[in-house]
Amino acid sequence: MNLKNIASHVGNGVRVGLASLALLQFSIGIPMANANQEHKDGDTRTPIKHVIVLIGENRTFDHLFATYVSPSGEHVKNLLSEGIINADGTPGPHFKHAQQFQAIAPFKTSYYSSLDSHEKAPYSILPEPTLNFSPSPATGEPPPFPAAFLPDLGAIEPSLETADLPLLTTGASGAAQTAELPDFDSRIQNFSSLPNGPFPLKGATLPYDSYTGDTTHRLYEMWQQSDCNIRNATRENPSGCLNDLYPFVITSYTSEPDPNSFPIANQVDDNGGGNSMAFYNMQAGDVPFLKSLADEYSMSDNYHQATMGGTGQNHVMLGSGDSVFWSDGKGNATTPPSHIANPNPLPGSNNQYAVDINFDGNFTECADSTQPGVDPIRDYLATLPYHPKPNCEKSHYYMVNNDNPGFLPDGTVDTKGIAGGGSIPPSNVRTIGEALNEKGISWAYYGGAYNAAVALQHDPTSTDPTVQIGRAYCNICNFESYTNAIMGDPAQRAAHIKDATDFFAAVDNGTLPAVSFVKPDGLLDGHPASSKFDLFEAMAKKIVDHLTANKELFASTVLFITLDEGGGFYDSGYIQPLDFFGDGPRIPMIVVSPFSLGGHISHTYNDHVSILKFIERNWKLKPLTDRSRDNFPNPRVDDDNPYVPLNSPAIGDLFDLFDFGRHGHDGDHDGDDNH
Repeated sequence: MNLKNIASHVGNGVRVGLASLALLQFSIGIPMANANQEHKDGDTRTPIKHVIVLIGENRTFDHLFATYVSPSGEHVKNLLSEGIINADGTPGPHFKHAQQFQAIAPFKTSYYSSLDSHEKAPYSILPEPTLNFSPSPATGEPPPFPAAFLPDLGAIEPSLETADLPLLTTGASGAAQTAELPDFDSRIQNFSSLPNGPFPLKGATLPYDSYTGDTTHRLYEMWQQSDCNIRNATRENPSGCLNDLYPFVITSYTSEPDPNSFPIANQVDDNGGGNSMAFYNMQAGDVPFLKSLADEYSMSDNYHQATMGGTGQNHVMLGSGDSVFWSDGKGNATTPPSHIANPNPLPGSNNQYAVDINFDGNFTECADSTQPGVDPIRDYLATLPYHPKPNCEKSHYYMVNNDNPGFLPDGTVDTKGIAGGGSIPPSNVRTIGEALNEKGISWAYYGGAYNAAVALQHDPTSTDPTVQIGRAYCNICNFESYTNAIMGDPAQRAAHIKDATDFFAAVDNGTLPAVSFVKPDGLLDGHPASSKFDLFEAMAKKIVDHLTANKELFASTVLFITLDEGGGFYDSGYIQPLDFFGDGPRIPMIVVSPFSLGGHISHTYNDHVSILKFIERNWKLKPLTDRSRDNFPNPRVDDDNPYVPLNSPAIGDLFDLFDFGRHGHDGDHDGDDNH
């Protein structure tokens, strides 16, 4: 099978491709785990000696956990408990709390991050949801694979158990997408007359095992979708974010052709229509594996994507607690040659951005209020009672949307991409990898199809599927690929940047490092359209099965399961603005460990930097830099309002998701509640 034409839609964070066990046999200079290796990883404040972070793609908390009820009896804040929907997914008594609005004339002539009540009106029915890049017979390329290819899929996708490989052959829409829009998803029940609010992803021909349409999610667009204004503030929602412009923004900010779209080249990008209001129903059997983990272990219902927008920036924040900016490659801020965002609407449009039509407005000088789009966000932050700093340095053009990292998979600097502005020069922003190195604590980033990506880079004309699957490696997900210290050092790269197959080998043979970041390839990450969420669940299940089979390892391990960001889907939770870049909506966080049993639900406010804080507190490390978000304190709250920190800006360190005292270990001997 010729897979050479598998494409990627980087602007929306969509990555499509394959992975290969066979590439473990390739000799590309990446050392395999040594079964006799011993890690000397220092003392920890808890019994946790191994942290694993599994990061999927693009679903909010309500999108997956809308109807979840914990068997422990603990409260879960979701669409069901808020009365927005009923258990069967139909509109509930408070359905209007989630209604969506559209701008009304006269339209704004410059960028806005919120609309007053007289400037918007509710939809009578939602815009129709669309197929938006989901695969169908018209694509001519997987996913999904033809059933006849099933015998070969074990070699192509080693991160799945054999029993789950058939998932790679099912789930296409059956509808032929064309260049003539709209491509409505008629599989969804009542797709053309959906009431104005969240709707279930269900229909007679729409099982859970289905590829469904994507939706757009970028920083300036997400600030608009969140519709934050201090005039809307209440005690329960002091930031005043209404989250009521989701479909309008994604259907109004651009309607130009996207030459990088998948699966149809030059397909007009409809951005998803009403897709952002869709949710799965766990009470109808959807998302069964994550539900089983939440039932058995601990979960947060107040964990957030760390920045507004997409994949790359959220992974960078996960690794550094900060944002990267355009530089000379040595850390000195300079001006990008192109790709500078301008979200001001074009004349005569209601919200069509001047520079973002082809998803190329990726950098913003957010310290300069005269730059397009900057002032409304900074002005809003200044109105908040805790006055969060924008955290934007003068003359720095920060990455606010997906731009490729400065390093190619084998560590070569992407000079061609940098010259065109599509790749950002190597950064000196400090990461958790450097902090762990300084203390002699072992760690690795395991990327699905990484070995294949290196092989493909060296042989780009190969038609071998076990090389072509390198297109599925997520370059923008590897936060170390943006930095000089790790990716630019051959020894560091070989020691710490590995393939997902190396992760399973390390679990099985007892050589797992102290800290592991695991990123599925583009087929398995659960991203709408290019993946299915049951594929992400299948990889998560393989990880859990391998961990729990190694009882000695599991006894000292925690597996954090989360997603990079919400993918533009609606969520009803509180958003705490921390700086110019976010936070953003809630996303799932499940904690699998012998110390997290019982179905506990944590309401503490967390985001991706909470993982850094957990690592730092557990191994007694300091915050990464003076400006990184891991300096924020842990939240203090009122008992009757546990979701909103009284001491904003504040984010937790995830310790309250564990019960270390059950095993005679309190998890903290020095009383430090921050690190």
